[in-house]
Amino acid sequence: MDLQIEINGHIVKEEVMEIYQAIGWSSAEKPDKLIPALLNSDTLVTARIKGKLVGIGNAISDGHLVVYYPHMLVHPTYQGQGIGHKMMKILLSIYNNFHQQMLTADGKAVEFYKKMGFEHAGNTEPMWIYAGKEH
Repeated sequence: MDLQIEINGHIVKEEVMEIYQAIGWSSAEKPDKLIPALLNSDTLVTARIKGKLVGIGNAISDGHLVVYYPHMLVHPTYQGQGIGHKMMKILLSIYNNFHQQMLTADGKAVEFYKKMGFEHAGNTEPMWIYAGKEH
């Protein structure tokens, strides 16, 4: 596998949309908001195989204490090959000294993030105001 991972690399709307649509995230229905949101992230990590975008993840942070990881996607064709793990390790290394590292996970992603060191946050309750269907 000729995997290349970049931090804050170049993305093209069509290639990003292909991944979000393949995963079925509702943000794929809002490309004019999704692309600027990704580009305005504190950190954007991309994974490519032979130049093709196969994974994307991002972090939003106050730059000092707290970081939130809203997106970590690997195209279904390439899942199970360690790509998401490698991208997440990069993000964790960038923010390893932060007081709080947070994310929201469901489905199969819960076990993935547990393996990355995340755990249920004490007695907290997940809460949100959400304008989507699933993701």
